[in-house]
Amino acid sequence: MSDIAKRFAQNPLLKPSDLQPSIEGMKIACLLNPGVFTYDNKTWMLIRVAERPVQKEDTISFPILKETGTMEIIEIKKDDPELMADDPRVIRYKGSDYLTTLSHLRLVCSEDGVHFSQPENYPLLLGSGKWETFGIEDCRVSKLDDTYYLTYTAVSENGVAVGLRTTKNWKQFEQKGLIFPPHNKDCAIFEERINGKYYAFHRPSSVEIGGNYIWLASSPDGIHWGQHQCIVKTREGMWDSARVGAGAAPIKTKDGWLAIYHGANKEHVYCLGAFLLDLHNPGKVLARTEEPIMMPTEDYELHGFFGKVVFTNGHIAHDDEDTITVYYGAADEFICGARFSIQEICSYLK
Repeated sequence: MSDIAKRFAQNPLLKPSDLQPSIEGMKIACLLNPGVFTYDNKTWMLIRVAERPVQKEDTISFPILKETGTMEIIEIKKDDPELMADDPRVIRYKGSDYLTTLSHLRLVCSEDGVHFSQPENYPLLLGSGKWETFGIEDCRVSKLDDTYYLTYTAVSENGVAVGLRTTKNWKQFEQKGLIFPPHNKDCAIFEERINGKYYAFHRPSSVEIGGNYIWLASSPDGIHWGQHQCIVKTREGMWDSARVGAGAAPIKTKDGWLAIYHGANKEHVYCLGAFLLDLHNPGKVLARTEEPIMMPTEDYELHGFFGKVVFTNGHIAHDDEDTITVYYGAADEFICGARFSIQEICSYLK
């Protein structure tokens, strides 16, 4: 396997103890998978912050949102025979699934792209309504014209779907509702229209027929999506054999749209790879890396809330047209950064 990431010496850039919980009595369990963008001459991240109540010795407690937006804490005795809590991320109780944490999205910014802090007078983005009662997660941020499009995972007892909010100033937001119904996630909107159409990656999921593959959709307005195509599938016996999903919006190069994606194997080891799409027909895959371009190797990637994970939702393309800074979640707990060369990534495409 190859790993061509040049990790920041300052990693992890952010860890749970660096931020304050949103309300008293809660504890930040992990920071995950930031959307990334530039605004006001700074580098910004929209981080998924996962919180849960401070745990007691004999119970498991977790929060959910009511449709009104108020929070409810559910407590279950650890010795309850109807409790299944083997996975640190998901609880099954009396035939229903719940998340162990409740996630919201929080803004941090940086002058140098390395040292991040939470700015004043910017809101937290919280779950809202019946489709987001288990929280909102893993936002991708795309800018078209003067508007930022936020595509995120909306979670509720109804399933996992893709929600959309838009903003121009990061203080007022328009909620556009669900743009892909359950079960779907990993949605990233291209930052340029192609032949007058919006394009987006998304990842519908199947547990029976088919698999967890990357799909492409188009839209006349960025809200109503159709003409779906399956473009990237899992590969048996390889590092991305169990599931694949898009990272952020693809990068436009002279050779095509370069997309960085995550893949996982059956042992739940998450790595990053890349593929290249035709500039004028993004449904046509021109090439793909056989080996990952990044894999969990550092201690902060191997050990955490859920170890052996590198997972990206966002990057910054630099003015030299070769360097990209990828911000990523490590071990489902820490926020980190790494630099790549576009030319080097392309040399691994086949």
